[in-house]
Amino acid sequence: MFSIIQAAGWPIWPLIACSVLALAIVIDRFISLKGRKVAPPRLLDEVLSVTRNAIPAPDVVTQLEKNSALGEVLASGLRAMNSDPRCTEDDLRATMESTGRIVAHRLEMRLSALATIASAAPLMGLFGTVVGMIEIFGSQAPGGATGGNPAQLAHGISIALYNTAFGLIVAIPSLIFWRYFRGRVDAYLLTLELAAEHLARHLKVFRKQ
Repeated sequence: MFSIIQAAGWPIWPLIACSVLALAIVIDRFISLKGRKVAPPRLLDEVLSVTRNAIPAPDVVTQLEKNSALGEVLASGLRAMNSDPRCTEDDLRATMESTGRIVAHRLEMRLSALATIASAAPLMGLFGTVVGMIEIFGSQAPGGATGGNPAQLAHGISIALYNTAFGLIVAIPSLIFWRYFRGRVDAYLLTLELAAEHLARHLKVFRKQ
């Protein structure tokens, strides 16, 4: 492996740094975007059941907030009802939407960095290719004499090919994972939005009782 890095020359180091960063982001997002941390399947049903007859006490709402991202959104609505029992439906929705935007920002965290790596890695590989081409032209003997420097020519070819290949190796998985996580976040945000809408309708009925 070290011999490949040596053959690829110094332009490979920014690509290696990008690959390490991309791997760290992918691992972090896999951990952070687990279903139980974002939107547990039965949480909404449990909240609707608990609020069937009364709004939970503040300590119960605090526990719900710490449960997951969905719990945080639903807890903001319940906390608004605890603070002002006459809270209008528009105010309730606005409160949950505001919390939802905060949660959305947290879910989307670092995805832009992963997308940037996916876009920049091929350009970094192309830069390495250009450096390799410069090495190749530099290996030619001055005055048009044939022969040149074979070692320098081979090194230039190595730089060009290795950097091009490594740029694609970094970019393709980064792009795949970015699209995967982007789709997962969008699905979670839809789930949160529908759950908040459901709770708002449920509390509207509750206020009329």
